[in-house]
Amino acid sequence: MKLRVLTALPLALTVAWLIWQSSQWLFLLALVVTVEHGLYEFFNISRQAGFKVFPKVGYIAGGALCLAQMAELRRPGSFVLAVLLLTFLLTLWLALHLTEDLKQYLGAAATTVFGVLYVAFTLCWLVPLRFSEPLTGRNLVFLLFIVIWAGDIFAYLGGRIFGRTPLFVRVSPKKTVEGAVAGFTGSMAVAWVFTRWVWRAADLETTMVLAGLIAAAGQLGDLAESALKRGADLKDSGTLLPGHGGLLDRIDSLLFGTPILWLAVTFKELFK
Repeated sequence: MKLRVLTALPLALTVAWLIWQSSQWLFLLALVVTVEHGLYEFFNISRQAGFKVFPKVGYIAGGALCLAQMAELRRPGSFVLAVLLLTFLLTLWLALHLTEDLKQYLGAAATTVFGVLYVAFTLCWLVPLRFSEPLTGRNLVFLLFIVIWAGDIFAYLGGRIFGRTPLFVRVSPKKTVEGAVAGFTGSMAVAWVFTRWVWRAADLETTMVLAGLIAAAGQLGDLAESALKRGADLKDSGTLLPGHGGLLDRIDSLLFGTPILWLAVTFKELFK
């Protein structure tokens, strides 16, 4: 427990500083580094599960997606879609040349593209969330992170103290219904405090709806990453963060929460 706190605290402070104080390019650099390492861990999981992958394609595509989002802030276009299309076509072409056994062709191509979508495409939406409207964006992205963090903390503590009923044994034997409820409740409580005392200009009802969507999506993201690791017979995605495991183990909820928040904000604007 002590090691988890010692690792998490400086990391959380760094993330908070990046959200509130950093320039666009420093934020982008931190995001690209996160995406690249997340892809590295995903490809390791994939290999462990028996899939051939093309990591260089994934790394290039991951960085390009983040840059494309930044480019669209300055000149709206279809840069993100273009990167995805190029990634898809390039992966299929490379797979033809690099896969000796054609029985591996589909798995190799699909796993590589899925990795880009799962890690890079989901996280790259942090760029428009944070910088499309800078003042609102700071609060939105901070809300996203504190809801995810609160969910993880309260789910961990609630599961250890009250956990009795297994949530999804086939995917994660240690996760419990009580832990999930505690995580969701903690997320909502933290969102309420943040809105009442920090983001006072925000509509409380809207913020709580967003927080509920983030919290629910975060728990699904946690289960999805657990399923990937279990399929590869792995306990952790890596060893980068002492006491926590790999980077993916810490951002798995964010991979679902980020695009869900972006979709919710986008649909809200459409139906104003």
